[in-house]
Amino acid sequence: VDITVCIGCGSCVVADKREYNVPDGNYRTWVERYLKDFDDEIYVDSPDGGLAGYQAPRKDLDKPIRDTFFVPKLCNMCKDPSCVQVCPVGATFRSPDGFVLIDPKRCIGCAYCIQACPYSVRFLNPITHTADKCSWCYHRVRKGLLPACVNVCPTGARKFGDLNDKDSEVYEILSGPGVLTVLKKDMGNYPSLYYKGLRREVV
Repeated sequence: VDITVCIGCGSCVVADKREYNVPDGNYRTWVERYLKDFDDEIYVDSPDGGLAGYQAPRKDLDKPIRDTFFVPKLCNMCKDPSCVQVCPVGATFRSPDGFVLIDPKRCIGCAYCIQACPYSVRFLNPITHTADKCSWCYHRVRKGLLPACVNVCPTGARKFGDLNDKDSEVYEILSGPGVLTVLKKDMGNYPSLYYKGLRREVV
């Protein structure tokens, strides 16, 4: 995810909602808006998950804002996922190709995985009563397609590919110039989601 080119349009959120019929008020992916004033105070919001984009400024802030940027959030597909460790029935698992997935037929809705995720990307689906989250569109990827959010991003802020494939675009990006990092590195989960241009203000 390239923070420097994300415009906060919400297309990714819309695509994900349509692809998975995500219930209102819940998000498998969302976009956060970061505002920074001249005193270096940070304000973060994500009304309706960024579904409608960010056309209007916040009306509750009296201070002039000197900087605004957007940060898409989604499952980090950790190599050592806390969610898998705490699931008592094996419903949450890591596939051989590195995807952290949920088997809804096995999930008992205990929410242990939701509490364990350091990135707060999981929720209890109010319709199925099972854990839900971004799957990086595993069903699409297995068919050679891009995830829905990547497919619709108008600025190319989202990229997807095999980190082990030296001919892939993401391998080239990770090997090239620019600051690339992961969220909450000190947690020891080893996320597979990399951010380009991530700011120190992002939590």
